[in-house]
Amino acid sequence: MAVDLAGLSVFLAVAETRSFRAAAERLGVTRPAVSQTLRRLEDRLGVALVQRTTRSVSLTEAGERLFQRVAPAIAEVGVALDAAADRDSAPSGLLRLAVSSIAERFISGPLLAGFAEAYPAVQIDVTVTDEEFDIVAEGYDAGVRLGEVIDQDMIAIPVSGEQRQTVVAAPAYIERFGAPSHPSELARHRCIGWRPAPETAPYRWEFGEDGREYDVAVNPEITTNDMWLMIRTACAGGGITFGMEETFRPYVASGQLVPLLEDYCPPFAGFFLYFPNRRNLAPKLRALVDHVKRSR
Repeated sequence: MAVDLAGLSVFLAVAETRSFRAAAERLGVTRPAVSQTLRRLEDRLGVALVQRTTRSVSLTEAGERLFQRVAPAIAEVGVALDAAADRDSAPSGLLRLAVSSIAERFISGPLLAGFAEAYPAVQIDVTVTDEEFDIVAEGYDAGVRLGEVIDQDMIAIPVSGEQRQTVVAAPAYIERFGAPSHPSELARHRCIGWRPAPETAPYRWEFGEDGREYDVAVNPEITTNDMWLMIRTACAGGGITFGMEETFRPYVASGQLVPLLEDYCPPFAGFFLYFPNRRNLAPKLRALVDHVKRSR
């Protein structure tokens, strides 16, 4: 059977976005064109790949199997085509990145702004997300996350130095409720917690003591997936919160927040740009890797 690359490209866009409208926008075509192309592919294969309702799009069992096998293969084809292009030409095209919300140094501006200025022919699409997923299967070129959670089969380039997580509270909170002297006392305090998604449990606060690492499951009075809501609430005296020291640094410097339990917050490996282990990187990704190395 001849390979229907156009049909597969449409199928992958629908599978990744779970939306005919979003797939059409990604591909730069109309929604009817997406629907017709996908229907032709299904007719050719003799099997339904997508289940459509007025409100949602999902993959059938056959569609899920095809997606899991085709997505990595198409990604490799893209890399091969980029590698076959003139290496002397300027890097260009769409560079899709999935970046953790707490990767402050990477998403705060200067690094990306410098890359965009150096490579104007590269369009950068950054999705800030704390969900865990396969960046290759989801169509991303690379991601930025803490090193400890990156799969070992990935290439990882540091984009920051060592990091620390720290506990902070506003002076008004400390004056009213006091400050904990040990992590075990946090259970008696009003805490502001973080979770990556509504269906997940709040993040357990991590500490170190006498060379031993452990975590504390606080019972947050307020829980959110928005770090800026955590910061604003803590600055207003709403409770004690926990996060990256780099994120809290401006608020500590201004006196809005005060670090707590510092003796129990050891440093750890920081953030890394990571991407699949491939023989030939696409020029646009190679340019970003080189830019990150120079910035370091």
